[in-house]
Amino acid sequence: MNNGKDIKLIKPNLKNIQDIQEIVDEYVDEGIILKRDDDEVAANIRSYIIAYDNNKPVGVGALHIFSPFLGEIRSLAVKREYQGKGIGREIVNKLIDEAKNLGLKEVLTLTYQKEFFEKLGFVEIPKESIPDKKIWADCIKCKFFPNCNEIALIKHL
Repeated sequence: MNNGKDIKLIKPNLKNIQDIQEIVDEYVDEGIILKRDDDEVAANIRSYIIAYDNNKPVGVGALHIFSPFLGEIRSLAVKREYQGKGIGREIVNKLIDEAKNLGLKEVLTLTYQKEFFEKLGFVEIPKESIPDKKIWADCIKCKFFPNCNEIALIKHL
């Protein structure tokens, strides 16, 4: 998966919150990922997966559940020096497997990385089709709201 590196995907516990924040920090600063404080990460810790390279946190992603049928892949980030090595793909595939096991029918994402998700079977949809609870719960926190350039994509499971 990572050109011979020893990458492991784990389900984190509360001790891993700082690892999650370390991975996403630079993307939060750039406005690519929404800031989630430690309490929000703690409340949703079961939705995350972290990739480690020899105990160093290098990637993260989360599966958020909206309804019995719809989930969202969010907070997907891989440290820049580890990008292009399949880590993001492995995280997304693991989250999709989890979505299928839970019985979800669709998984959406809002992203600037359209081509990455299209390679994984996601298709673009109009942002207007995203559930209102996503917009009011998350998007309103974004510094670019309401002028968002992210692309909405969905994968039917």
